[in-house]
Amino acid sequence: MSESEFTPENRPVDVYLDLLRVRMDTEDYRLLLRLVEPVLEAIDEHRLSGLDLALDGGDEELPQEVRDEAALVIATAVTGRLDNEVVELDVDDDTGPVRVVTDAETAADPSRLGEIAGMIRDRHRQNEELRGIAEASGLPTDF
Repeated sequence: MSESEFTPENRPVDVYLDLLRVRMDTEDYRLLLRLVEPVLEAIDEHRLSGLDLALDGGDEELPQEVRDEAALVIATAVTGRLDNEVVELDVDDDTGPVRVVTDAETAADPSRLGEIAGMIRDRHRQNEELRGIAEASGLPTDF
């Protein structure tokens, strides 16, 4: 079934949200919806490119389960897949573990997870180099 063949109440993301509504604590589910609704609306309206998304909750401390589920809801909306998983990768000692969303096949492949960790490590290194250049040039470093 292609994405265009899904009825609005039968899209994978809606099925996943229905499952979470039954499984999660009511207050946690409300927090989850507050996090994901703007993203889901942006996806539906094809305006995702300008959206800034942070799953840290801003001033409010969010349970890790809510953040993980929010990431999985968004991944389901983007990919149309229900087999996404959150995986914690040890990237480097300074930043600690990084949580990423990937498909189940990749999550079960230590070699592939190592490649992903390496890419994240490279990206962190590049960001630090750019931050150093920006600081030396007097430019903003909030990237």
